Amino acid sequence: MAKKLWEKNFSVSQEIENFTVGKDRGLDLFLARYDVLGSLAHCKMLESIGLLASEEWQLLRQGLWGIYSSAAAGTFRIESGVEDVHSQVELMLTRNLGDIGKKIHSGRSRNDQVLLDLKLFTRSELQDVCELVMGLFNALVGQSEKHKDVLMPGYTHLQVAMPSSFGLWFGAYAESLADDMLFLQAAYRMCNRNPLGSAAGYGSSFPLNRAMTTELLGFDSMNYNVVYAQMGRGKTEKNVAFALASVAGTLAKLAYDACMFNSQNFGFIKLPAECTTGSSIMPHKKNPDVFELLRAKCNRIQALPNDILLIMNNLPSGYFRDLQIIKELFLPAFAEVKDCLAMAMYIIERIEVNKEILNDSRYDAMFSVEEVNRLAAEGMPFRDAYKKVGLDIESGKFVPCKEVHHTHEGSIGNLCNKEVIAFMESTFSSMDFEKARRAERALLQE
Repeated sequence: MAKKLWEKNFSVSQEIENFTVGKDRGLDLFLARYDVLGSLAHCKMLESIGLLASEEWQLLRQGLWGIYSSAAAGTFRIESGVEDVHSQVELMLTRNLGDIGKKIHSGRSRNDQVLLDLKLFTRSELQDVCELVMGLFNALVGQSEKHKDVLMPGYTHLQVAMPSSFGLWFGAYAESLADDMLFLQAAYRMCNRNPLGSAAGYGSSFPLNRAMTTELLGFDSMNYNVVYAQMGRGKTEKNVAFALASVAGTLAKLAYDACMFNSQNFGFIKLPAECTTGSSIMPHKKNPDVFELLRAKCNRIQALPNDILLIMNNLPSGYFRDLQIIKELFLPAFAEVKDCLAMAMYIIERIEVNKEILNDSRYDAMFSVEEVNRLAAEGMPFRDAYKKVGLDIESGKFVPCKEVHHTHEGSIGNLCNKEVIAFMESTFSSMDFEKARRAERALLQE
């Protein structure tokens, strides 16, 4: 069995090891590629300050490239008795290169290693999430434009209220995602700062070049204060979780609307048969299970920030093992969010709208405000017009005019989709994902 990086003249009991290692061997597979990237940057920096000879750096680089390839191919494994991904990488290098492999930890702690791995992993995952959000946004805007002239009831208190449109309904969720992108932008900028070199939270007596590793890894800047770099563990995950929860909140509300509007009582939208499931007893059923599962999954994602907060909220500065548990909640959440976004886009692109909703007389009353406004525009005091239309409705004399003429910004006749698109694209493009990708490719280039 491999010795621990910290093990000296005693070993912990198997029960203690099982409890303290927990799920790290499985969860750290999420981080393997990023641990290698961090080690490549760190070793190149060590060579630049004379702690590695040029020949040693070349050997380590070749070894790390091989480990990266196995991680990218999904064949990298953390052996039994090895605590984590950092220990496994160092063990593999030492087996192949001897004492040279033992030099890669100079000026590092597993504390700043895992900080770095988490930030690189999160940065990459946020890029994927942002691109999927953009895809769903475009699908919603497309449907908004396509159906901008199709009216539907708007509701307050789940009571028929005023005229709305499918242009407004689809467009509302598009703009909600544009605001969610602001959260994602803040999350990305926070995790795109380099903690490497903070070691165990108090720096190193080696003359580390942190600016160099910051550039090599494509970060926007470093976490300058080494104590604060360690304080960022948990804080970064919590704030990223808030961004994911914001996206999930938009998806959950959209799913609720879609389930309701798809029901026979509303009949506003229709899902293609291949996007529904059936009943084992009722042959007529076509259930919107996709939207129901989206709603449940996204509600669970919205609990993530609070779960993380309760683990790290009352910890003082410095590292504590409590923070290990956050990985169990945080790392798998991205796959869930990405799955929900992809499925939402798939359904939205295929959804059908009912263009004949207003033929049903139960929606006539939603045009009452239009009539009040028409009378007021002709000179009748608004309150008198309100009273007249109300009495006409109660006496059954109200005859609606089902044409609407809304022209102000953001209304039925002026959706402002172009402005929302410009806002979204400005936020999205400000994150400059290609800078990080270029840096990572350069570290892996032969």
